[in-house]
Amino acid sequence: MDASVFLARLIGPLLIAAAVGILLRQEVFRGMAKEFIANRALIYLAGFLTLLAGLALVNTHNVWTPGWPVIITIFGWLCVIAGIVRMIFPETVSGLGERMLNHRTFLTATGVIEGVLGLWLSYVGYVA
Repeated sequence: MDASVFLARLIGPLLIAAAVGILLRQEVFRGMAKEFIANRALIYLAGFLTLLAGLALVNTHNVWTPGWPVIITIFGWLCVIAGIVRMIFPETVSGLGERMLNHRTFLTATGVIEGVLGLWLSYVGYVA
């Protein structure tokens, strides 16, 4: 099995599950997010794990050719950047998170984007 297909099969369902949870239980997720951004140690730990996942993706799948696999590479690099930012600037991440959560449509938009990307990655991983 191609590495791109394998990673699409991993990431797609993960994003779908996150999207369904966010869209169906927004107030629960909003509460969890508020608790999370209030704890700098958790932000740092999330940054560590996000950086680790991003580096794993980038080191196994650094594909920059035209086509859908480049989305996985971009996702990996975004994880690397997000992980570094969380580890170095946890207080900035906390403030940015508060501002995002104050917008009522933020969680809906996030859930829809994650859901569409997850469905698409699942399609290319399992069906196409």
